[in-house]
Parts: sequence; structure tokens; C-alpha cells
Amino acid sequence: MDDAHTPIPAATLVIFRDRDGAAPDLLMVERAKAMAFAGGATVFPGGRVDPGDHALAARFGGEPEDIAARIAAIRETIEEAGVPIGLTPMPDADAVTRLRAALHAGATFGAALDAHGFTIDPAPLVPFARWVPTHPARRVFDTRFYLAALPGGAPEPTVDATENTHVFWAGAGRVLDDAASGRRHVIFPTRRNLERLARYASFAHAHADALAYPVRTVSPWTEERGGVPHLCIPDDLGYPVTAEPLADAKRG
Repeated sequence: MDDAHTPIPAATLVIFRDRDGAAPDLLMVERAKAMAFAGGATVFPGGRVDPGDHALAARFGGEPEDIAARIAAIRETIEEAGVPIGLTPMPDADAVTRLRAALHAGATFGAALDAHGFTIDPAPLVPFARWVPTHPARRVFDTRFYLAALPGGAPEPTVDATENTHVFWAGAGRVLDDAASGRRHVIFPTRRNLERLARYASFAHAHADALAYPVRTVSPWTEERGGVPHLCIPDDLGYPVTAEPLADAKRG
């Protein structure tokens, strides 16, 4: 059983699909309502870092926790949405189906890749943010957010129909509009990151801006502003909105 007071390492991947003359699309998933954490919420693909991710990370240089989180983000995106990032050769839809089946059957990511003749490179992922909530919860996640561009030839996303019920491409602004109208459930960290992502005209723009703001852990706090409790985040990390009335904030 997870200790609610010990954050669980996790990772999430924001995939950009650039469009000529329009804001880029982002890959989003809708979580099943029965999920204990963020049930029914629209989020980016992602999940906890597994021991197998650490084992695979040992094949690479770099900071071990960061590399393991990148690998977890890639693995979870394959499991949840069927979109491979950083794999060589680029898997077709049938190969992704076989990889997903192996992962769902309990194979480690490294073993599944080796068995199907793929290698992985975590370098295409760009560190973007790190969030660790401070409110009491059944589970608290220490989540690293990464950016990546959709590679050429990648298969179309397909929902896993277990943890998630829907997978789709949409601009950040559209997801925010749907949340504002009540058509989508978007939790506080996702909303703040979507507001930041909505400012970017392309993956290159997002990549450059991410490099301008070194990643520092965001742990939201509560303070009164104008006599109203607000949930707040730092104002020097590139987020255009840094506070929301506590009564309006959706936290999982």
C-alpha cells in the first residue's frame, strides 16, 4: 500500500502535433471515472515510475531519476495511447499493439523492447515542469512533465480502454474552453500547464521557452487574496495564471 505522505515518482508526456497556420494539437486522454486518482479527468498520458523503468535507465548516462522518469513517460504513452516516442525503428500500429500487449501482461519495458527488436532514446523528451502537491490525499505524486514532438510516421493514437476511456488531439485552448464550460473535468495542475502551453505556436516555441525556465518543483499553497482563499503557485516559472480561488480548484 502506498504511504500517502510519501510522494510517488511519476511522469507525464505532452506530445505536440504541429499544424500549419494554427495552434499545435496536444495528445490528451480522459481517465476512467472509476480511477482512484483524477477519475474522469482529462490529462496528458502518464503514470508512476516503475522499477523496470529504473532498470532500463541504467543503460543510459544522465541523472538516473530523470532518465527513469523519461522512460516511464514514454512507456505510459504507449500503454495508454499507443503513440511511440523515441523508439527505433518507428513501430507501426501492429508492432505497437504487440508492445502494449507485452506491457499489459507484465513484461518490463526493457524486456518488451528487446523481444520486439526496438531500441529507445530518452533524449527527445524536453523537461518542462515538476509538480508535487502538498494537500492531504490518498496518493500524492511527484510528477515530472516532459515535452516531445510527434515523430513522422507515428501511428494514430488508440485508447487502452482500461485506465482511460478516450484519447484525442486538441489544442490547449480548446481543452481549456471545454473545461470552462463544464464539458471536461480538468484538475488544477493540468489547467495551469494547459494555460502555459496555450501560449506556444509550435513545438520549437515550447522547447525554447522550456529552456528559459529551469525546472523547479511546484508545490501549490493556499493563501487569502482579497479575503478569498486561493490555491497559488510561484509567479516566476512561466505560468500566465498563478492563483485560482480554492473553491474553484479541482485537485483530483
